[in-house]
Amino acid sequence: MTLDYGAALVRVRTLLKPFVRDFQRVYGAFFLAEKADFADFHIEVCSGKGLRAILGPQSRFLIDGIQPFDPFPREQALPHFEWGVNWCFGQRFNQHVLLHAGVLALGERGVIMAAPPGSGKSTLTAAMMLRGFRLLSDEFGVLCPRTGQLWPMLKPVALKNRSIDVIRAYTDEAILGPVYGGTRKGDVVHLAPDEASVDARRLPARPRLVLFPRFREGAALTTRRLPSEEAFARLAFNSFNYGLLGRISFHAVADVIDACSAYELEYSRLDEAIECLRAMLSESTVAMAAA
Repeated sequence: MTLDYGAALVRVRTLLKPFVRDFQRVYGAFFLAEKADFADFHIEVCSGKGLRAILGPQSRFLIDGIQPFDPFPREQALPHFEWGVNWCFGQRFNQHVLLHAGVLALGERGVIMAAPPGSGKSTLTAAMMLRGFRLLSDEFGVLCPRTGQLWPMLKPVALKNRSIDVIRAYTDEAILGPVYGGTRKGDVVHLAPDEASVDARRLPARPRLVLFPRFREGAALTTRRLPSEEAFARLAFNSFNYGLLGRISFHAVADVIDACSAYELEYSRLDEAIECLRAMLSESTVAMAAA
């Protein structure tokens, strides 16, 4: 089957029943082509070899027939696949600038949310999708250096540890996969992209807002407008291939900062943060129209 993420096509082969079961849960809104003339990546998720196929069953992740990292327990085949695909994108998808960021949009207006692990970025990304934003990506902001547009790289949102219960309690509309306990990143659950985001995964967005969010328990909502030089440095730091692309990535990130308002945001309540983001996005759009 061939999986269309928007910016990339991935051909997947597998005979592992646990993987197929969990995959269908979180990719249920996607159309899976049985045959395609082209795919960017050719991946196989398969069982362990020899006694490993019977004792302590494993899943192995292969890209072009090569196994780049150690097997996972077979019941963790889906997170194994998700992390493996992320590795492939980060290592081999260098025709675009890859930002380590959640990316969402209202219409064609794109929001880039870049932050280190533990900041609450994925939780806020998930909540925004569940409140009407179009999800482009939770992990990879795919910035085209030629057009300056953001392309979807639409995958399930990986929620970890405490974020799982937060999103489970946030709405009954969230489609969540099973809980994978004790992975290398703790407990993990995948939130399925909604149908509207899946249907629009071939539609780019134009950057309009850059945000550096941080969750802090009990904190009042605060924002700080960032000067361009600080916003540039922080966004460039949150890029997978900035150094590799050199001048290309420098100019692409600089163009984003020129086109966007940039803020640091601290929050503790999701809906309050989302309403603030809507206001920021509206103000940014008005400012761009007046310029």
